[in-house]
Amino acid sequence: MTTYVLAGGCFWCLDAIYRRIKGISEVVSGYTGGRIEKPTYHDVSRGDSGHAEAIQVTFDESVIPSDIILDMFFLSHDPTSLNRQGADVGTQYRSAMFYADESQKAAFESALGRAQQHWDDPIVTEIKPLTTFYDAEAEHQDYYNRTPGNPYCSVVINPKIAKVRASYAQWFKEEI
Repeated sequence: MTTYVLAGGCFWCLDAIYRRIKGISEVVSGYTGGRIEKPTYHDVSRGDSGHAEAIQVTFDESVIPSDIILDMFFLSHDPTSLNRQGADVGTQYRSAMFYADESQKAAFESALGRAQQHWDDPIVTEIKPLTTFYDAEAEHQDYYNRTPGNPYCSVVINPKIAKVRASYAQWFKEEI
């Protein structure tokens, strides 16, 4: 099993996408890359803790290649937008990849290079060493599936799922 820590705007979006992908065994929403220990959603949402909203995604490379996981990441958000995704603004919504070792760093750099071919503007995604990953509070885990009627889910998350599904339909589970 392989685990990546990725940040691409609100963690609810990435969580909702990756939970629908074959070969994913776990998705955890959380915070990383900041300056304080054990941050809360309130700490991070103020924008001054230095943390990014991120997910920890664990998958089986014998089922789904790591390149597909990373290419989905770059498709699921705008990696050319600095410290914002749509109406979500602040460093906590930055695009970032946090590597656990040098092989992950190389895989992330390679994925960024592949992705740049699809964007006119330069990609601003940070590639940084992984520090402590803190699980987000329970209400943020699997948010989309627990609150499908929430307007944010309909307006922001649904289009992202549809976009990734359009390019990677064969990797989507039939039911979740």
